[in-house]
Amino acid sequence: MTDTPLIAIPYFTGNGHTRVLAEAVADGAGGGALIDVEQITEADWHTLQQAHAILFASPTYMGSTAAGFDRFLEDAADRWPDLPWRDKIAGGLTVATYASGDKLSTLIRLAVYAAQMGMIWVGQAEIGAPVHPDKPGLNAPGSYLGLMATSSRDKSQMVDAHDLETARHFGARIAAATRRWRED
Repeated sequence: MTDTPLIAIPYFTGNGHTRVLAEAVADGAGGGALIDVEQITEADWHTLQQAHAILFASPTYMGSTAAGFDRFLEDAADRWPDLPWRDKIAGGLTVATYASGDKLSTLIRLAVYAAQMGMIWVGQAEIGAPVHPDKPGLNAPGSYLGLMATSSRDKSQMVDAHDLETARHFGARIAAATRRWRED
């Protein structure tokens, strides 16, 4: 099975950074359905139901997911008793102002949520510098639970180029894992 899996990326973005990051992930995956959780429709819920993979995307605000994304998670949890997302591939991505910015706690929250929904979590697998000096900037934070990015000081760019490249790699990994999971 070589067809492109349907990857849904529900996201909340305060200032546009998370959307830019989600777009790069979708690009790396060969496409994806970006769903703005502040504008979610019944058609979007249907897309989530049909998706082969769901990547949760929230900025990290004060050490956790943004309240706007939390509302989406709570709405989705209403479906929990039936486990409609059971055995779907899951992953997470986040962006914050600081290089650490306590983004790990956001990814942990998303991974636990996915586990409670019966999903299969896939993390980051890129090793950049300093281990591989020929890959400067790739997975610069050394995050393996999910994708971490730092908002760019250049607001015309939103997210630094090396983080966007890491996002494309993450999207490709999610697509490959989803294809593999669907074949088994």
